Formats: sequence, C-alpha cells, structure tokens
Amino acid sequence: MATSNIRRFLFGEPFPTSRETHERLDKVRALAVFASDTISSNAYATEAIMSVLIVLGTGALQMTLPLGLGVAGLVLMVIFSYIQTILHYPDGGGAYTVAKDNLGRLPSLVAAGALLTDYILTVSVSAAAGVRAVTSAFPELVEFRVWLALGAILLITWVNLRGVRESGSVFSIPTYAFVGGVLVVIGIGLVRYWGWFGMTPIVPQVHEVVEGAHLTGCAYIWLLMRAFAGGCTALTGIEAISNGTKAFKMPESKNAAQTMVAMGFMAMSLFIGITYLSTHLGLVPEVAHGESILSQMTREIVGTSFLYYWVQIFTALILFLAANTGFQDFPRLSSFLSKDGFMPRWMQNRWDRLVFGSGIITLAVVSSIIVIIFHADEIAMLPLYALGVMLSFSLSQAGMFRLMGRISKLKPGEVLDTKFTKVHYETGTGWKRAINAVGSVVTFIVFLVLMATKFTEGAWIVVLAIPLLVYMFMSIDRHYQQVREGLRTKGVSSMDFPEIADVVVVPMGDVNRCSLQALMYAKRLSRDVRTITIATYPEVLERFKMRWERFPDITRDVSLITIDYDFRDILTPLVEYIKQVTNIEFPDKMITVVIPEFVSDNILENLLHNQTANILRTRLQVYQDIVIIDVPYQIGRDNKAKQNLHPTPSPDHIVIAEEDQAEEFQEGETETV
Repeated sequence: MATSNIRRFLFGEPFPTSRETHERLDKVRALAVFASDTISSNAYATEAIMSVLIVLGTGALQMTLPLGLGVAGLVLMVIFSYIQTILHYPDGGGAYTVAKDNLGRLPSLVAAGALLTDYILTVSVSAAAGVRAVTSAFPELVEFRVWLALGAILLITWVNLRGVRESGSVFSIPTYAFVGGVLVVIGIGLVRYWGWFGMTPIVPQVHEVVEGAHLTGCAYIWLLMRAFAGGCTALTGIEAISNGTKAFKMPESKNAAQTMVAMGFMAMSLFIGITYLSTHLGLVPEVAHGESILSQMTREIVGTSFLYYWVQIFTALILFLAANTGFQDFPRLSSFLSKDGFMPRWMQNRWDRLVFGSGIITLAVVSSIIVIIFHADEIAMLPLYALGVMLSFSLSQAGMFRLMGRISKLKPGEVLDTKFTKVHYETGTGWKRAINAVGSVVTFIVFLVLMATKFTEGAWIVVLAIPLLVYMFMSIDRHYQQVREGLRTKGVSSMDFPEIADVVVVPMGDVNRCSLQALMYAKRLSRDVRTITIATYPEVLERFKMRWERFPDITRDVSLITIDYDFRDILTPLVEYIKQVTNIEFPDKMITVVIPEFVSDNILENLLHNQTANILRTRLQVYQDIVIIDVPYQIGRDNKAKQNLHPTPSPDHIVIAEEDQAEEFQEGETETV
C-alpha cells in the first residue's frame, strides 16, 4: 500500500486505456515535445560551421552564410521528405518503417540502430550541454557537473513518466520562450543593422585579419565539407515527428505534417537569422569553450539588458530540454521494434500513465551511463553525435525514393497495399523522387564526412555500436522465432506431452508454519511426497528431526531425506538430488518441486531476507521436466488478521508453541528452503 501511494504521488493516478486519445498532443504541445532538439541546435549550429572555417583564418568566416544557406536547403529537403513519410505512413515509425517497407529488413534495422544510438546521445549531450551553460554562470558548480547532468536526466525522466500531455505542457514554456527571445533579438539586430526606424545602428566589429592554414584544391574542399557537416547538427531531431505521428490528435497525419512545417520554418528562421547577423557583425568564435556565438550576438545587439539574460537562461533550459526529443522517440521506436519481434516484448507495454515506461527507463539508464563515462563533457561526446541521424536520414529518403517510384506506376484510381501502408495514385512523383534522391545522397555524404573526420575522436564507438545493435535485433528475433516454433499447436496431441510423475519434492531448511503449509499442499498433489533437507551440522539435523516429529499428522506418509554436506553451498546437493529424481527415477516424466517461501507485504522488508528460494527457482527453471510451485506464506498485517480469526487451535491440528516461534526467528533464514 505504501509503495502504491508513493507511486501515485510521484506519477499521478493511472489513466484508463480509453483515455489514450485524450492524452494525445495538440500542435502547440507537440511542437514543444518533438521539436526541442531541432530548435535547440540553433544555439550551436552556426558556431559549428565557424569553428571549422576559422582554421583558414578570420577571412574564411565569410563562407559561413553560404554554407549555412546550403544547410538550410538540405533541411528543407529532409523536412519535405519526412512530410511525405508522415502522409504515406500515418501509423508512425519514421525511417524504420519506410526502410522496412521499401528497402528490406537489414536496412530497416540499420536505420533503427542508428536512430536509437542518436536518441541515447541526444539525451547525454543535451544534459551535458545544459550543465555547461549552468556552470559557465556558476563556475563553483563545475566539480558537480556529472551529478547535475544525472539530476537533469532524472527530472526529465520523471516528467515523461507522468504522461505525454503533462510533459508537453511543462516543456512548452521554455521552448517558446527561447524561440520568442531569439527571434526578438534577430529582429532588433536586423533593424539596427539596416538602420531602420531611426534605431541606433550597429557598428560591425573589426578584427585584425588573422591568417590561417593555406589550403587549396581537394584539401580546401574537404575543409568546406567538414564545415558543412558541422552545420548539419541543425538537422538533428527532424525525424522525431514522423516517429510519433500517433501521438497527435486526430487527424494525426495532417496535424503532424503541419507541425513539421511549423518546426522547419521556426528552426530555419532562427538558424539563418543567427548566421546572417553573426557574419555581418564580424563575430569570431572563441576557442576553448569561450563565449558562444549566440551569446556574443545577443550582447552585441541588446547589450546586457533583460533580454540578454532572458535568451541566456532559456538557452540553457532548452539545451536541457532537447533531451526530451530522445525521451519521446526512443520509447516509441522501441515499441515498433518490439512489436516486430526485434526488441523485448515488454518494450511495447504502456504503463499506468499510458506512456512506454520501459523504454523511458531504459533510455535514462543508458544515457546516464554515457554521461558518467564521459564525465558530462559534451565536447567529448559531440564526435559521436549526429552520425546515427544522418545515416537514418539517408535510408529514409532512399526508401521514399523507391516508394515514389512504385506510386508513379499507378494509374488514377488504383491503390497499392504494401502491407505497411496503402498508397494511391498521385501527381508530381518525378520531382518528389528527385528531391528524395538528392537528400539521400547529401545526407549520406555528410555521414561519411562525419565518420571520417571524427572517427579517431570517438565516432568509432557509434560505428561499432550500430552493427552490434543490428546483431542484437536479429538475435532477439531468432529467439522469438524459436519460441513461436516451440509453442505451435499444429498437429499436437496429448501423446506429445510428457507424463506427470506421481512424486513431489519439498526442500525444507526448517520446520515452521511456512514449510508445514507447503508440505500440506504437496500432500494434496501426490502420494509420493519427499522432503529433503541439507544438514551442514549434526546438531542442526538433530534439531530438524526433533521438530519434524512434533507434527505426525502432517509429516505422516512423507519421506524425509537428509543429506550430510560439509560445504556452505546447500543448493548444489539439493539440485543434484532433484536432477537424479527426474533423470534416473522418472526419465521422460515431469516431476514437481514445491518451494516454501515466506514473503512480506512490504517490498523493502523482503530485501532483508536471504533469497534462497529465488536462487533455487532460477537454477531449476533451466530443466524442462521440472514443474516449480511456489507456496508463499504471508508475513504481515493481513496474515495477523487471519490468525486473529481463529485464536483457539482446533483439536485436529497441532500448532507451533510460542517458544518454538521465538527459536525459529533466531535461526534466521532456515525457516524457508
């Protein structure tokens, strides 16, 4: 009861399944929930381009805007592709579903592994980046950065476990506050830069031209590609809406597509605005974790006014909340994989608040481990970041390229059922295919560039992790195939099942209420009941026999088997005896083992006792001809109430004397197995 009350206090009352549609998101909440990663990337995407170009000297920073426009163009292509994905695959699943339907099983699993890796890193990097923003303002907290990051992950986990709508409401304020603040700064900056409305014009900073490396030819092009790839961090999180289409209010696909358009417009307005003003104001990225470009731009435009601190505060908050994209899509994608048999079945179960709680907890644990390993240093984790999402982008758009080719062969009025969706004839498939083809090729090139340039800096971890995840998916699928084959009932008759042996084995460590109850239960199952006890000391065996003889009405017709054993591992001889019974005495027959165990109505109290019964069950479960029956004896308020109903013992029953009960308690765990 206490545990239930705590759960209700932390997560709220459970929702009925019928309320699932009520828990879906409107477009305002959905934008905050699914777009936090994409929007937050504007805090560092421009700086990522400039940090690479600065190698060529300050003069090369003029290439930031053209490269930024190129990134924006790619973003628009990817957004267009995912809008098509949403409209053609309204049940969600994103890149995984598209690849599965159009490219095959292996590409779909690669896309899934890439996305799961990216979502894990999204949480780890976002938490660490938010902590860096906090510790920049409060340097004395630097030594606690790991704990702060873990605390942030724990907080976001808790909010998500409370429900989708609730998390959307919580995360809406920081998301829209960040967007609004930066857009106001960009607007003021453009007005001042162009000298409109009589506002004080901004005088661009003039820096002494610093010469950098002199690169030409292929080396120069390679550097530009690196800068372009760095700016592509603005693409992270775009696929989130397509994965969670079913989380939207009806009509789901229409609302999801409109939210995708709004996200693209909002994110690219911020990105192009920041890039334009940063280059025209002569800003230069500061190395060694100095002041960010966004901070420099805001301070240059509005000074250290209220608006400056507004932007800084909500920049830190949205960097934290960017992790929410991972918390929304990792559980959903895991549920799709689980439904198809590539992840554990329990990953598709919804918890009390109608969220995929197992996926949320799994993500929180894995991302926390990564934070600990990398000491909450997002700079060290960034080389791992964005690799997975670029690979999934490429596969998704390649899948849409093929789907458009299949649609182009339809005639007006025809419908194609692909088993994953139904598509109809539509116009413009030629130019749609072209956009998907270009987007797929460009994102794959970005993936190769990121992999090549960041491989030795840690990207090798992702390159190794994705194949390992694919191998895990296939292994889980093979297991479930074996289970399905093993459980098939086609052609099955009663002759296919083993005969039930007329024998029951009851392990007992001591004679008490718990073990006597199990023994009485066993006598109802068979005429051949065998109690086995392991004697490690002569005096223990003597005491056991003395207590055994006190209850002749219960122990009558029960075989008592004692095994002298001079070692502490009492389960080994116990298991060996049970194996002897099933393999030698009753070959090809099923025997029954009744395990007495006392339990408390308090989970924490159960941890105070030995786990002998649990360990014995685990060791016996690997044998197919052994049936294990657990007979629990409740220790708690309910049991005391039952005892009070019959305070006077029946003449036909013998109970344990009070002094015996005290003696049992002193003996400790010998009262169970």
